[in-house]
Amino acid sequence: MITTDRVLIVGAGLGALYAALKLAPRPVLVISPETLGEGASSAWAQGGVAAAMAASDSSESHARDTEYAGAGTVDPAVARLVTAEARHHILDLTALGTPFDRDAEGGYVMSREAAHSVARVVRVKGDQAGHEIMQTLIAEVRATPSVQVAEGVLASGLEVENGQVTGVWVEKAREPSGRLLIRTPAVLLAGGGSGGLFAVTTNPPRIRGQVIGMAARAGARIADPEFVQFHPTAIATGEDPAPLATEALRGEGAILVNARGERFMPAVHELAELAPRDIVARAVYLERQAGREPALDTRAALGEEVLTRFPAVAQACKRAGIDPVSCPIPVAAAAHYHMGGVDVDTAGRASLGRLWVCGEASSTGLHGANRLASNGLLEALVFAKICAEGIAAALPAPAETPEVALDFPPGGCVVDETAVARMRRAMTDGVGVVRDAAGLTEALRVIAEVEADAACEAMRNMTATATLIAAAALKREESRGGHFRADFPQTDPVLAQRTHITLAEALEIRARALEVR
Repeated sequence: MITTDRVLIVGAGLGALYAALKLAPRPVLVISPETLGEGASSAWAQGGVAAAMAASDSSESHARDTEYAGAGTVDPAVARLVTAEARHHILDLTALGTPFDRDAEGGYVMSREAAHSVARVVRVKGDQAGHEIMQTLIAEVRATPSVQVAEGVLASGLEVENGQVTGVWVEKAREPSGRLLIRTPAVLLAGGGSGGLFAVTTNPPRIRGQVIGMAARAGARIADPEFVQFHPTAIATGEDPAPLATEALRGEGAILVNARGERFMPAVHELAELAPRDIVARAVYLERQAGREPALDTRAALGEEVLTRFPAVAQACKRAGIDPVSCPIPVAAAAHYHMGGVDVDTAGRASLGRLWVCGEASSTGLHGANRLASNGLLEALVFAKICAEGIAAALPAPAETPEVALDFPPGGCVVDETAVARMRRAMTDGVGVVRDAAGLTEALRVIAEVEADAACEAMRNMTATATLIAAAALKREESRGGHFRADFPQTDPVLAQRTHITLAEALEIRARALEVR
């Protein structure tokens, strides 16, 4: 056991690093499983940050679009809070050196993405927003004396006493080791979502719901776990994770076609390719299920410009031997973003004391049942700052604090990747784009079996989050946003409310479902 006065930040994506900088000069310790910039969903984000930067736009319009996309369960107060802060954070990142795309007059170049009424997604080098913002923040963190970064370290549990989080259990991320408890006055969880729990995902390999799971296992309340967003245009080349064809391509006029060359979205929704993500994802999924091989056609809209304006897409196509200039890009719906997470209030506080959560690991009420495109990075920025301010207000004035020396005991185990692969397939098959009671129950059975054989805390964290997603999806007998039940295809107005659930309650749902089966 180690005791430190440093604030412990679990995660190393945009929310974690931004919060570390906002806490300066208060000493912090950032726990990162990978080298900074690697393995974080933030660095993979292509679209950009949604913000009303144009004179013709407004934060009120942005909030309305957020509520519309969220399918009836967005918290309006949170939507107003976040969208009102958006411009400030774009200017802040600009001042730090983020090279946002600018026009000849110096204005921000913005893309239009799904369910936005106007172009308001601020981007960097076409599809490099996440990477470039992260590089800017990493440089600042490396230059900030108050921030210690422990790379190659995995958080695997929370220590709780009398409803207060008192520490974090950590272990080596790249090799087996024993666990070490770091006692700390405050913990900020900013460790990403859960896309890697699904067999087809755009998320980095380590993003498998561990942070949400460890908070749930410690007793934290979880919100909206059933609402998982599936991106409609993952590039279907067999890579794991699947590379992403950014929504900005559709904003530039790219269209979705099937193997017959037919454009199928106009018959599905009035906004066609720019309909809310859940609608486009289901349409793509159904085309693939029917054997009609959906694809994204950029030829007429972009031609050869796709190679220079969207380098990440061009590189992914090149790896797969696809020439987007001459042929459409095959696509599939893939788990992309978790709207659910640890339930937090407008100050970023969880139900456990001394625990704050920001970014995709949290559930603030901003996203509702279906996140508005490019609101993810925005939420992480806004709540990272809110959490940092809350932590600073709750603690005594900062003092000189030595760096933490991590000396791991021997022991430990490795995650059974065969078991993980089995659970991921069960999640995609039963808890994917289209769900029903039979598939959800079968997924819960597989999760329970994997959990029973689990030897590692990291694995138990994964199964906890998987259980929460599937159990809440089984309980919600309607279709809403990213949650579509083939056996309950209609939206029920009575259920236009958020889910609040504990792991104990989810386990009860799982037990009852498996008994009935």
